[in-house]
Amino acid sequence: MNAQSEIENNGERVRANATNTVFDLPLSTLPWHAPFQWLRLGWHDFARTPLLGLFYGGCFTGMGWLLLYVFEHAAAYTLALSAGFLLVGPFLCLGLYDVSRKLEAGDKPGFVSSLTAWSTRASTMGIFGGVLLILEMLWARSSLIVFALSFNGMPDFKGSLLALLNPANLGFIVTYLIVGALFAGLIFTISVVSMPMILDRQTDAITAGLTSLRLCLTQPGVMLLWGAVVTLIVVLAMLPGFFGLLIAGPVIGHASWHAYRAAVPR
Repeated sequence: MNAQSEIENNGERVRANATNTVFDLPLSTLPWHAPFQWLRLGWHDFARTPLLGLFYGGCFTGMGWLLLYVFEHAAAYTLALSAGFLLVGPFLCLGLYDVSRKLEAGDKPGFVSSLTAWSTRASTMGIFGGVLLILEMLWARSSLIVFALSFNGMPDFKGSLLALLNPANLGFIVTYLIVGALFAGLIFTISVVSMPMILDRQTDAITAGLTSLRLCLTQPGVMLLWGAVVTLIVVLAMLPGFFGLLIAGPVIGHASWHAYRAAVPR
């Protein structure tokens, strides 16, 4: 009887554990104004650690300058470099997530610890980074195809954005933006809370990505608003010679941590 009871109890535990999947992970119901609350908290974190924030903001600004330089001198490589920056950006934000996490816990953030925050979850970060890299390579390849079909080959804009945005290229511009929006939306959907979740919890890349996907599918209004707000801020920050990224970059990074903390309760 004891052996039989133990078998039955083990069976109950197995069935109970089987229900604890990624789809059972609770998500908070977010109010529509949540993105503005995240930005407020992000600004608060930046104001408490301005030097750390300016360092990461300087990295984002430098990436923008390098991208512009490549466009002016070797436009054909701009797309590939853009894909690389889209991969580097989230990993830079890990340092900002680490700063916000330490501030939340009442600890003192450090420059070295923020730079090496990824090392505690290196393998999982590598797997998720590989997924992002594949998506961004597909995005870059699709963009090259749009260029080739629109201009019968790769055009030479002589490093001029105005030449690229000529009204005669309207068909190309619309198609390029649609393709970019599809890939950017997909990347945003699977990564909006994934990276801070991997940093904060002992979780795997698939669980983090599916949690992010669930959040966007179950609360599309709030997450679309968050994506639109981030896009608008980044675009406006890029206009004055990318200098706006000095502030906007770290604030959005900190705010993304608070988006994760609000959406995925402990």
